Amino acid sequence: MSDVANRKDDAVAPARARILVYSDDRNVREKVRFACGSTTHGRTIEWTETATHDAVISQVDSQRFDLLILDGEAAKSGGMGLCRQIKHELYDCPPIMLLVGRAGDAWLATWSEADAAVAHPLDPFAVRDAVDGFFAPVDQAS
Repeated sequence: MSDVANRKDDAVAPARARILVYSDDRNVREKVRFACGSTTHGRTIEWTETATHDAVISQVDSQRFDLLILDGEAAKSGGMGLCRQIKHELYDCPPIMLLVGRAGDAWLATWSEADAAVAHPLDPFAVRDAVDGFFAPVDQAS
C-alpha cells in the first residue's frame, strides 16, 4: 500500500526544474528570475545563481541542471565563450540559453552552440517563453 501512496505522491509533485543563471550583474539575474516566476509548466523552479566563470564550472561539474542561462554580456568571462566551453567539455550537457547584447548578436549564440538566445534589454515575456520552451507541460490528467 505504501508503494501506491508513493507513486501517487510522485504524480502530484513533478520533478523540480533546476536552472542555473550566470551573470556578474545581480540585476540581470534578478530580472531573469522575476520574468520566469517560480514555476514552469507546473514544475517548481529551483534556482542556482552564479557570478563568476569558476562558479559556473564548479556547479556544472558537481550538479545536474535542466537548463543553464548564461549572460553573454558578463564582464571578464562572457557567457558566449563559457557556453562553447561547456558544450565541448560536458558529455551530458544541459540545454543553454544565452542572453545576448542585442538581437543582431544572435549569430554569436549560434557560434557558441547555444540552444536559444534572448536579447538585452530583457523582455520578461520573451525570457519566460524561451525558458518554458525547454520544459514539457506536466500531464495534469494523471
